[in-house]
Amino acid sequence: MSQAPDAGPGPEQPVSPQEPVGREEPVGLEGPVEAAEVARLIDFERADAVSLMIYPPPPPMLVVSGQKPWANMEVTLNPRRYVQQPEYWGIEVIGTMPEIGQPAIVPYVVELDLTGLLGTKGVEVIGASHTERIDIPAAQAQD
Repeated sequence: MSQAPDAGPGPEQPVSPQEPVGREEPVGLEGPVEAAEVARLIDFERADAVSLMIYPPPPPMLVVSGQKPWANMEVTLNPRRYVQQPEYWGIEVIGTMPEIGQPAIVPYVVELDLTGLLGTKGVEVIGASHTERIDIPAAQAQD
């Protein structure tokens, strides 16, 4: 039995990367879908838990700074989710890129209110190449 020449690629014939497979444009329920943004861990240079010196003290804020590799990259601090309170609550430094990037190394500073996001000992800031644990005394952690 022979296979017809126009039957398409079989298991022995992989699809060439140049040949389009399926639709060329993703389609959602209401029409074409825009290209997705790309988010990934990025590095940071400094991370501090800052608390105002007033009474009663408000919950501390996490302030993270560094250099982002793209001028239009949006940097956010995303806390991890836990079933029970860990020793150090993990908070990821995430850089989100739009479809078109503007390559330029520029500084960034982001902050996050730590209300409800403290581990029993503090927080752990998680970047692309390293992490940093910050101890937060119980007196600072109280609301």
